[in-house]
Amino acid sequence: MKSLALLGSTGSIGTSTLNIVRQFPDRFAIKTLTAKRNVQLLADQIQAFGPEMVAVYDHKAAEALQSLLPPSHGVEILHGPEGYRSAAVWTGVDMTIGAMVGAAGLAPILAAISAGKDVALANKETLVMAGALVIAAVKEKRTRLLPIDSEHSAIFQCLQGQRRQELEKILLTASGGPFLDCPAADFDRITPDRALRHPNWEMGAKITIDSATLMNKGLEVIEAKWLFDLSADQIEVIVHPQSIVHSMVAFCDGSILAQMGIPDMQQAISYALSYPERLPLEQPLPRLAEMGGLTFRQPDFRRFPCLGLAFDACRQGGTMPAVLNAANEVAVAAFLSKKIRFTGIAAVVDATMNVHNLIKDPALAEILDADAWARRVAQRTIAAQPDIG
Repeated sequence: MKSLALLGSTGSIGTSTLNIVRQFPDRFAIKTLTAKRNVQLLADQIQAFGPEMVAVYDHKAAEALQSLLPPSHGVEILHGPEGYRSAAVWTGVDMTIGAMVGAAGLAPILAAISAGKDVALANKETLVMAGALVIAAVKEKRTRLLPIDSEHSAIFQCLQGQRRQELEKILLTASGGPFLDCPAADFDRITPDRALRHPNWEMGAKITIDSATLMNKGLEVIEAKWLFDLSADQIEVIVHPQSIVHSMVAFCDGSILAQMGIPDMQQAISYALSYPERLPLEQPLPRLAEMGGLTFRQPDFRRFPCLGLAFDACRQGGTMPAVLNAANEVAVAAFLSKKIRFTGIAAVVDATMNVHNLIKDPALAEILDADAWARRVAQRTIAAQPDIG
């Protein structure tokens, strides 16, 4: 029986993880859960999985959650950053699952690693912001860091049993999002409603917008650098609209290994939870003969400049990926609030990166300072723009 701390239990990755736990009650037990403010769903999860402790964003959410539970519920309710940290390092937890969205996931994941917990990671920002610190902590504590993103899970699976010195590069696949064939001239007219309609995957709003701009793929490039100890030049992005090939690995002899499956996160999640075993999920195989073909193409960096900005941040390193990530979070929120246009997301990120004074080998405090600085600069940039009406 593996005991789990699930950070971000009410999001898409969190609910998919709980679906797996529900299928294999003899394999997994939930010790702690965290959410932001979706206390109704969290209350249902508490009733279903019986955690010892939960954490929410603030005291108001904690009070609201308390009111939804029966008097004899017996679960400890904490809130705020210390609550999230406590959930991540809870006594008896074997694995902490990082499914929180945004920079808020960094501190509890670092705490879990420092406490000697294995980590299954879906929170991109943890490695984007502080990859060097995270990998150093993993090595020092001799814990396992297992990827949950479907693309990184695919790379991880393809590398099993292979000689690392024979690796040439990895190929991260991208669906291309809903605007793959949209003319560049129409991008200014893209609305949040249109951008939230991903053709293949069901995800939260922020990640869905990142997929539409290809920033999500850019963040995955930075993640891959740290997960697999690669340079930016060893990472290639390939657009694959069908989302059946989840990613590929190329070797020095010209061979390419690919991992394939239907577009469903449960396979990647279950592999991280049960590694090195595979769980007998009730998932269909891709019906390849009925698809009529799998296609691949190069990404268009001109139409999707966020991808190029992410590669630039990856190559510069230091505090620049944290700045990229923070500015993007602010810009995406502004787009969803209809304060800027779709094309404004990349413009805000670019402007913020251009005025940042890079720190090459930052400590955690410097990374957090860069994150906060970038948010302020991005907000000022947005405020200075004319109303889009």
